[in-house]
Amino acid sequence: MPPHPTVAVLGAGALGAAMAARLGETGHEVRLWNRSPERARAAADQATGVTAVDAVGEAVSGASVVITVLRDGDAVAQVMADALAGVDTGVVWVQASTVGPGSAGQLADLAHAHDIAYLDAPVSGSTTPARHGKLVWLVAGDADALARARPVLEALGSSVLHVGTGVEGSSLKLAVNAWMAASTVAMSDVLGLCDGLGIDHATLVEALEAGPLAMPYALAKLTLMEERSFEPGFAVQLALKDVDLAAAVTDLSPLLQAVQRRLRQTVADGHGGDDLAAVDILRGSDRG
Repeated sequence: MPPHPTVAVLGAGALGAAMAARLGETGHEVRLWNRSPERARAAADQATGVTAVDAVGEAVSGASVVITVLRDGDAVAQVMADALAGVDTGVVWVQASTVGPGSAGQLADLAHAHDIAYLDAPVSGSTTPARHGKLVWLVAGDADALARARPVLEALGSSVLHVGTGVEGSSLKLAVNAWMAASTVAMSDVLGLCDGLGIDHATLVEALEAGPLAMPYALAKLTLMEERSFEPGFAVQLALKDVDLAAAVTDLSPLLQAVQRRLRQTVADGHGGDDLAAVDILRGSDRG
């Protein structure tokens, strides 16, 4: 595979568009496709080296790597059922959508039925890390397929973790996102505790940063909570989807059940499209 292979990115949501832009900047020829073509065109217009295409077959034809960044397993399956007929021999399908291990296994079966190399490869990180090549790849699959796709993954990520040969990437992603959601809800609740104790929030931050308890992600969410700035980096509704996927596989602990309820209430209150920090809107209420 050449050092800058042609890449098809299927899905022009926030993460897919950011991936496409980063790949274009790093010298790749990128074809961006979306079910709503105007969204792909808008993203391509703001990027270098990215071409929006209306037909999924046009996107994947001649591509060495195909990255799917779609909402759920059903969407990925529907799109790839059409796309796989047009891919070239030797292509690597990098399935980066968060779909859970069940759907990931079904998608792997779809790839194998078409004799296509498949990587179960969700990421830890959202739009800003993607734009700066700082994603963390959680990859399961054949080592040879990973080696062929690695130049593309490394253009997008600061770390490529090979965690298994099946669908371990999708399982790990649910655990990572549960931790992300739980830490954000915990930060909001601790701010509420500070209010009850009469502690200034800035004093809390100072105490955390003085020792080993400072967690950059949680502190970043605290800043968004204080500023009431909820432009989505990772939306509440997506965090809820991922916790629900985990609950479909295994029993949630009482803590994660409480996190799930908080996410559901935040979505019900009309903030599903806001950043995960919007769980703080329910701070102090008895609804979370």
